[in-house]
Amino acid sequence: MPPTAPLTTLDPRYSDEKATASDWSQAVARLSSAEVFWLSTVRPEGRPHVTPLIAVWHDGGLHFCTGAEERKAKNLRDNQEVVLTTGANALNEGYDVVVEGTATRVSDEKRLRALAAAYVEKYGTDWTFEVRDGAFAGDGGPALVFRVEPRTAFGFGKGDPYAQTRWQFTQ
Repeated sequence: MPPTAPLTTLDPRYSDEKATASDWSQAVARLSSAEVFWLSTVRPEGRPHVTPLIAVWHDGGLHFCTGAEERKAKNLRDNQEVVLTTGANALNEGYDVVVEGTATRVSDEKRLRALAAAYVEKYGTDWTFEVRDGAFAGDGGPALVFRVEPRTAFGFGKGDPYAQTRWQFTQ
């Protein structure tokens, strides 16, 4: 689990003079409540791949799942470095959060059961998963589960004031 107090800085190059750095707890609240995330991975030949998905914040990290033969899972076999992004699709209002880290596979059945419960709590019973053979099992077949613990994260306040906060975790 990342430390509870990362090194927090406001980048004055991209922030209004009246802006202040956001506290990490505010970013966690946004990550916890966000419904849709954009996952960026790298294809084996080096081209980027971006896809929307749902994710849950649990025990200090973002968690998402994917079928073993989906493009993102294939990309993660060769390169586990990812970026997860969420926020408001507006220029002058809202707040965006970007999390950089390494996607590590979760296969422990106790952790998977806790994550399955977190999906139902956040997204409702349409997102009910059974845990079987170190993965989620649902209507679409087995889904691998990955955890992304923040290494670096950015917060972008949009509007009044514009602000860019950076959270750096030591790992």
